Amino acid sequence: MQTTRNLSPLDRFISELDKALHTAFPGTHHTAARPNPAAAVSQDELDVKQRELSGRLMRVNHAGEIAAQALYQGQAFTAHSEAVRTGMAQSAAEEVDHLAWCEQRLQELDSKTSALDPLWYLGSFAIGALAGVLGDKFSLGFVAETERQVVEHLDRHLQRLPEADHKSRAILEQMKRDEARHGTIATHAGGSRMPEPVRELMRLTSRIMTGTAYWI
Repeated sequence: MQTTRNLSPLDRFISELDKALHTAFPGTHHTAARPNPAAAVSQDELDVKQRELSGRLMRVNHAGEIAAQALYQGQAFTAHSEAVRTGMAQSAAEEVDHLAWCEQRLQELDSKTSALDPLWYLGSFAIGALAGVLGDKFSLGFVAETERQVVEHLDRHLQRLPEADHKSRAILEQMKRDEARHGTIATHAGGSRMPEPVRELMRLTSRIMTGTAYWI
């Protein structure tokens, strides 16, 4: 009979370090569990400027998914209850699809991921771990607010994408639906509303990351 081994804090730390190495560092390739929503979408020819713009926007979204992985994993690492820890880990696993889809689209656009991905991961993991330390209700509320802001961000990118870039649009539309669902789940699980100063700090942090990843 197989028994489930309870992981010690050291075991969990080593596990998170392994996830970081396999998520954010150069040469990493992710595999999606779900089909790419752009696979069956026909694509118009993009000119040089359109291809460059789409590549930069998709690099920003890829960096955002690196950060999302780290946030969820950091929150799971410090969660107070096993149920919240499991829920965070499941959400992080679903976000891997987004990473894989963005990576594939970047390759198709002859673009590249952000050189600062390890920094986005480490910083976001620390923020997620702090949110977890502050309690499960705070942590779940942080997820709900993060996902709300991500949906707003994706709406802006959908407006900025070249009209001819149907494949990138299909990916972002599916990501938007997934992020909205994750936020709703966190709210229904008991997440508390974030104070306005926290929401503003989250917006500022997001602007710094997205503005930098657009270029680097």
